[in-house]
Amino acid sequence: MASTSSSIVFDDIFTTDAIDKDGKKFDRVSRLYARSKNYGMTLTLDYNTELLPMANGDSFALALASSLSRDGGAPTADGEDGEDKDRDVWRPDGKGRRGLEEDYDYVMYGKVYKFDTGSSDTVTAYASFGGLLLSITGSFRHLTNVVLGDPVYVLLRK
Repeated sequence: MASTSSSIVFDDIFTTDAIDKDGKKFDRVSRLYARSKNYGMTLTLDYNTELLPMANGDSFALALASSLSRDGGAPTADGEDGEDKDRDVWRPDGKGRRGLEEDYDYVMYGKVYKFDTGSSDTVTAYASFGGLLLSITGSFRHLTNVVLGDPVYVLLRK
């Protein structure tokens, strides 16, 4: 798991079990189903197939982050809070500071909209990224830093 000073709230390596097992609904969007290697989490994720081509059996690193800032957006010595500091981490013209997005192939920004508790210690977190959905299920111990209503980045690297 990520350190407390990092903006990464969850990370693991996943292996794709299936893609579009219920049929393909959209031209450039697929839904992948995957299982994590370290924590035994299950993942369902909608993603753009033109930007990130995936196949069954592919392994990829997935991280959920509260910010793209590498230092977690912690307050600085001069009193500047993380939100102001985080403002120009990524800019389309490439002039912003480099953040976590530099280490990943595919990044989406969205919001955690639902959190379900299952049997015993199993929970499911749901997030939406402009209509592309993510659900991740597993032990609550690994998802304690994922908070309902908070913005979240999903970062993937093959």
